[in-house]
Amino acid sequence: MDSLRAWLCPTPADRVRVVEASARIGKARVVIAGAIGLGVFVGAPWNGWWTIALFIPAGLHLVTMDRWMERSDTPELVAFGTLLTMMLVLVGAAIGTGGPASPVLSWFVLVPAMSTLRFRLAVSVTLSVVAALLIVGVGFSVDAAAALDHPVTMISALVLVANIVGVSTALMQGELEHRDRAVLDPLTGLLNRGALNPRVEEIEQQARVTHGAVAIVLLDLDHFKRVNDELGHERGDAVLRDAAYEMRKSLRTFELAYRIGGEEFLLLLPGADLETGLDIAERIRARLALARPGDVQLTVSAGVAAAEGDQVCYETLFRAADVALLEAKRDGRNRVVAAGAAQVVVAA
Repeated sequence: MDSLRAWLCPTPADRVRVVEASARIGKARVVIAGAIGLGVFVGAPWNGWWTIALFIPAGLHLVTMDRWMERSDTPELVAFGTLLTMMLVLVGAAIGTGGPASPVLSWFVLVPAMSTLRFRLAVSVTLSVVAALLIVGVGFSVDAAAALDHPVTMISALVLVANIVGVSTALMQGELEHRDRAVLDPLTGLLNRGALNPRVEEIEQQARVTHGAVAIVLLDLDHFKRVNDELGHERGDAVLRDAAYEMRKSLRTFELAYRIGGEEFLLLLPGADLETGLDIAERIRARLALARPGDVQLTVSAGVAAAEGDQVCYETLFRAADVALLEAKRDGRNRVVAAGAAQVVVAA
């Protein structure tokens, strides 16, 4: 399951796009679901009234997907699962409505086309290939002779998949380039403050519904100004890039890292209590001490705060983590401090 999540969303920006797409495409998804429902109902006298019963669950799942995503710690799997469910429903409908001559074959384009609204290009291409294989597979499995003698419907469906997905992908790539400039730090590739607020609101709501924990870690590179002053800004940039890379390697796909200042970073850890947050912060502290980012011996100080359920409030957690970070720096740096209770780790 973790490998699937990593494939769907290999970077924090990919995962943020999956989540934030809900607000952007909500109305479009309702229109799509309504058009599918209308098409199924109008075509039922010819295709069979049983097709309505087949499409009702898929339509309801499509319309209520946002609610399922808000309650889940793995929203990317919910979105992907909805697309796979639609694919299976289409397979059943195509088999029951004529196989190689089924009017439903052209509907397979919906799945890869909708995937471009949330997922990266590799996911959309994969689903396009799957849709094409299913179109051909349904045709030949139901009636191989008819598929060979009258392949026009299948060919039309395949052409439609290729063209619609191509156009959708081109449009979404333009949107992605604009979005990346808005939410990604160009130096480190981490998310920036512009991506933080929408994710914070989502996590707060999620914690209240699930009564789950959320931890925040603030990290500050110790004496980073000396690097710029003594070695130059180019070396300083290399240090920041390498430090960001080490942080990303220490996190799971749903744990997000942000660059919120020059040498200051924030980790947003849904599902993590205080102890887990401290473990992650200490792992990063130890990793950076050994990694020599930018070929510079460097340490980091961290402050950690956590809360559960209704107590999860980003502003409160941020202030608490900031106080803990200041304490870590005041007490000698190169250490991790928990908000409210000084649990400290100092490098040997």
